[in-house]
Amino acid sequence: MLSQSNPATGLLKGDRVAEPTYAPHWTQVLSPGEIISGERELDWLELAQQGQATAAVWTGRQELVAPLLCRRFPDFAAACALSAESGWPVRLRRSGGGVVPQGSGILNVSLAYPCTRAPGDLADATYASICNILSEALAGLGIEAFAHNVEGSFCDGRFNLAVAGDGAPRKIAGTAQYWRRAGNHYAVLVHALLVVDADPLALTAAANRFEAALGSGRQYDANALTNVSQAWSAAHHDQTVPVALLTELPQRIIAALMMFNPEGEYYGIT
Repeated sequence: MLSQSNPATGLLKGDRVAEPTYAPHWTQVLSPGEIISGERELDWLELAQQGQATAAVWTGRQELVAPLLCRRFPDFAAACALSAESGWPVRLRRSGGGVVPQGSGILNVSLAYPCTRAPGDLADATYASICNILSEALAGLGIEAFAHNVEGSFCDGRFNLAVAGDGAPRKIAGTAQYWRRAGNHYAVLVHALLVVDADPLALTAAANRFEAALGSGRQYDANALTNVSQAWSAAHHDQTVPVALLTELPQRIIAALMMFNPEGEYYGIT
């Protein structure tokens, strides 16, 4: 066990993020082969409010996804237009965090399920669940990922997944969550964005272009970001990653999901 600790979480590098306190019984587990709209997540959240639980591994279209708070900037419309002209249309989301890119070479993991306890009781455990699933899937590729904030990365947070870099951790995945309440019942959507083989330079440039046009004052460091392909090469003496390993990654993620949540009914869609 390595001894590098994360001051934000108090975890040792190599540890699981935490032991989740809630394990959903999945109604459906989806892995669609085609590109889908990120708006589908709201459909899954509505199903969660009706008592169903959905896990999905999917790829979205090329776009930037920004929090609703971006609308408060006077140059928001102009920034969206400039980004769209550059091939990165902007979509707003309801969860917190910052601007994140979507598109080819990125895998999304969405977990939407009902809860009987409040966000304050389960927020960290909710993050722990999705971080542990991704960490387990990456461990099967020989990649050690751990929860850590990564200064200079887009949408930074203490429940990023990071890998060791040259002197500092590098972000490989980001997480976010969004809650709804109806009476004494809650539903949560927790989401992870895993950079598989998308170019960190291109992703960071797209986010920086939008932030500059927006006038937010934020700029990101491309060296703070990596991807699964680069992390695999680093872990295997700079070999070229086999294409099959990347194409099998959705199945590895679903297998990790099943390991952490072995009960319930599963309906796989390929």
